Formats: sequence, structure tokens, C-alpha cells
Amino acid sequence: MNGKKYWGMVFLTMIVMTASVFAQAEGTITEEKTTLWQMILQGGWAMIPLGLMSTAMVYFIVQNSLALREKVLLRPDMLPDFIALMKDKKIVEAHTLCKENETLFTYVFQAGLERCSTTREINFGKVKEAIEEASTEEVTSYMKPIDYLSIIGATAPMLGLLGTVSGMIKAFQTIGSQGMGKPEVLAGNIGEALVTTATGLIIAIPAMLFYYYFRNSFIKTTASLGRNIGGLLDTLETGELPLGFGESSE
Repeated sequence: MNGKKYWGMVFLTMIVMTASVFAQAEGTITEEKTTLWQMILQGGWAMIPLGLMSTAMVYFIVQNSLALREKVLLRPDMLPDFIALMKDKKIVEAHTLCKENETLFTYVFQAGLERCSTTREINFGKVKEAIEEASTEEVTSYMKPIDYLSIIGATAPMLGLLGTVSGMIKAFQTIGSQGMGKPEVLAGNIGEALVTTATGLIIAIPAMLFYYYFRNSFIKTTASLGRNIGGLLDTLETGELPLGFGESSE
């Protein structure tokens, strides 16, 4: 019985000591807790361009999310109307419909229709040439906001690294001039180095992820664009709908 009481007291003492240690650790963490604004200030001058980059990143992500939607670029809801117009060789009406609904698909198709003639035989070689020129122009325009994300993703870590080097230089200057007598100053310099590196990576990682996502999505959209316009041109030339084209557009 005495042995049981002894081990019970030991166990109780261990619980009390463990609770005391955790309480002290929690108090220390609470005292040393740093706010987000303090971390930004600790990052120094490099946080200003990094902050601008983060704002630009959010802007281009939102812009691309709205502008690169397939239903906005290709307008699949209008495809049956264009099919009917191409079957009846109503080029003027199709051109007017393109001008009234400006988007990637209608702009490129409109460029091809402008090379068509209602009075003589259509030169489909020139029509396809005009479509290729217009598609190259439009693809370049839509790719610019996507490429900006790649630029941000590549530049942000380099800028963060520059802030890191700047903080380490200050730390070594502090050691050289004041020695190790003021660790709080040295810790501030090292903190600047670490904060800028982390911030650069935090900006770069989502920027590159969204860059590859938007790029791959837009490549798929341009492939569908070429297929749709090619089917419409075949319909205009033969008066018949290519096999499978009507099914894919529904």
C-alpha cells in the first residue's frame, strides 16, 4: 500500500511539473509573439517592392480568371448560329454578328470573313492566312497578363534574396562595429534577412502555379478555337457540316 502511495505521489508530481513547463513555454511564446505588421517592418526596404509584386500578382490572377474563361473566349452558345449562316453562305450576316459580339473567337473569325467575297469565288488560302494573322495577334495579347505572373514568380525570390544579402551585410557590420554586445540589433538584421526570403517565396510559389494553370488552360482554348473555325470554313466551302463537328459544339 505504501508503494502504491509512493508511485502515485511521483506520478502526480510529474503531472504538475509538466503542466508548469507547458505554462511557462506558453507564456514565453505569448510574450515573443510578433504581429504581421511588425514582420513587414522588420523586412526592411525589400518589403516595399515585394508588396507591390504581391498586389500585382493578385490583380493578374483575378484578371486572368475572368478573361480566360472558355465560354467567354469561344462563345459556344453562338456556334449553332454561325453554322447555319455558313451553310447558307451568308457571309455579311456572319460578319455583322461577329462585330456585335467581340471576343477571341469572333475577332479571329471576323478577320477571315473579311477576306471572303460575295460576288466571286472565295480564296480560302487568303482566308486562312488572315485567320492565322489575327489569331497570332490575339494570342499574343491574351498571353501578356499570363506572362506577367511568370515574371513575378521569377523576380520575387531574387528580390527576397537581395533583401537577405542586405540583412546579412548589416548583421556583419553590427558585429564588426559593436561586437556581440547588442544581440537585439544583430537579431533584427538577421530577421530582416529571413523575412525577405520567406516573403519572396510566398509570392513566387502561387504566382508560378497560377501561371502554368492559366497557360495550359489557354493553350487548350486556342486548340478548340482552331478546330471550331476550321469546321466553319469547311461548312462554308462544302455547304455540309463536317462529321462530328455538330456533336462537339452542342
